Amino acid sequence: MNVQRISAIFEKDMKDFMRNITMLMMPSISIILALVYNGMGIGGGEDEYLIFTIYVIVGVTFSAVTSVCMVTMMAEEKEKKTLRGLMLSPASFVDIITGKSLVTGLITFITLVISLLIIGFEPLLNVRAMLGLILMFLFFLMLGIGIGLFAKSVAAASAYSMPVMFLFGFTPMIELFGLGEDSIAIHIAGVFPIMQAVELHDTNSWLPLGIIAIWVIAAALFTYICFKKTRTDD
Repeated sequence: MNVQRISAIFEKDMKDFMRNITMLMMPSISIILALVYNGMGIGGGEDEYLIFTIYVIVGVTFSAVTSVCMVTMMAEEKEKKTLRGLMLSPASFVDIITGKSLVTGLITFITLVISLLIIGFEPLLNVRAMLGLILMFLFFLMLGIGIGLFAKSVAAASAYSMPVMFLFGFTPMIELFGLGEDSIAIHIAGVFPIMQAVELHDTNSWLPLGIIAIWVIAAALFTYICFKKTRTDD
């Protein structure tokens, strides 16, 4: 790992982020959602809907900011043919991923902190919940990088981003559809990372963290495969 290369990649991507209106707007989604929920009176440590609300906001933040912004950055570089040059440079796979992740990680952290300060964060003040947040961040980050590498253009990347947001980011909202507990959709959604994070608060088991970790490993493998394919493509 080369600190100078990571720093150079970070500085370049931060400048690109500040010039991209679409990416600049993404953090506002979570903050506005938190304000809406707060205006509805949902918040505070005693609110029975607080856990649900927190993880809706967490899911939106990780999907809209972490994944979508990373997808957009990777796809733009790929479309401009600058990504392949970076991959063929002396910078290693770890240097590239770390440098690009620092920008997204910083913006995600700021967005999440502001949103949770608005709605409440007390239920997250324990070791298991914190580990769950870290694992979910890594999952959405790896997923975003992988999709950005997989997409052929920025337009395609935008199209791929929508299923990510709805399938993974808005998963808790499936409970609002009034489906029965025996519904296949409920069972499938229950295995997704955000729902497993919610499960952490309902049980004393560490199993949900293990399931989220499996999602992280799968996303990392997907990213690595896409990286190798992009590096060897003509």
